[in-house]
Amino acid sequence: MGKWRDGSGTLTVGTGADVREVPLRIAASYRARTRGLLGVDGVDGALLLTPAGSVHTFRMRFAIDVAYVDRKFNVLAVRTMKPGRLGLPRLRARHVVESAAGEMERWGLRPGTRVRVSAAVTGVSPPAR
Repeated sequence: MGKWRDGSGTLTVGTGADVREVPLRIAASYRARTRGLLGVDGVDGALLLTPAGSVHTFRMRFAIDVAYVDRKFNVLAVRTMKPGRLGLPRLRARHVVESAAGEMERWGLRPGTRVRVSAAVTGVSPPAR
């Protein structure tokens, strides 16, 4: 079983002709997960927090979409959160994907969707499933 590391990659949503590839930043260290999207005015693509089961938007500058994802990369729930909110923890969630509000709907990311994460950093691969 591999270990997640901070870096970049690609989030793949959908299959076949309706596939979307989204630029992804991976936050696996405590420091990177704690910082998340704080202090930025927007996000290009998405941010994967791993491991994570809940998030907050205190001190954030913009609304975000939040997808709670289980160990097999099935989306459990998708929520839009305004700044200054505390998200409820999801018991089966192992990862959280964040993006600008409205983006996940445009990508077709909804509960029940299975996503794939490809790490772009040399020598690092997502943990085996």
